[in-house]
Amino acid sequence: MTLFASAQPIIVDADSIRRLDLGPLSYWSKRPLAQILSECPALLLEYKWPLEEDDPRELAECPEPRLWTLRADGRFPWLPLLLERKQGSLIRYAAMVIPHYFSHTEGLRFNSQALELWITHRLMLLDGLAKDQDLSLRGNLGQMAIALGFDLEPSFWRLLD
Repeated sequence: MTLFASAQPIIVDADSIRRLDLGPLSYWSKRPLAQILSECPALLLEYKWPLEEDDPRELAECPEPRLWTLRADGRFPWLPLLLERKQGSLIRYAAMVIPHYFSHTEGLRFNSQALELWITHRLMLLDGLAKDQDLSLRGNLGQMAIALGFDLEPSFWRLLD
């Protein structure tokens, strides 16, 4: 089974969220990093968290799903690279781990300093993981940064070499 063969999103249900159970990601957690990253970005995460009809919060404002995502982010730092970008999975994930606000006129707006710190840290971490396994991820990492609206200077990679 490859990620591209599966059109079904990964369901993160309320029980998994409450128990901080990362079981929904078990298929990927047991595979070698090179194999995982060869199939990305294709993963769709779908949170099934109950909100009352009159609850005005966005899902990313609910502490329980955010805590689950923070745990997943800490345990699987490569997860953002797997998330598809065109349907918004990466943006929704980032909203769970990066401070932001929602504007009815401008949409989701990340705290620029928090986004810069998170993406810089993630780029350094994942580039290091890739080098340790003789993989080249810089193209995918750059695309991930662009998808989050982060302008990555080419000189960034020279600093890491």
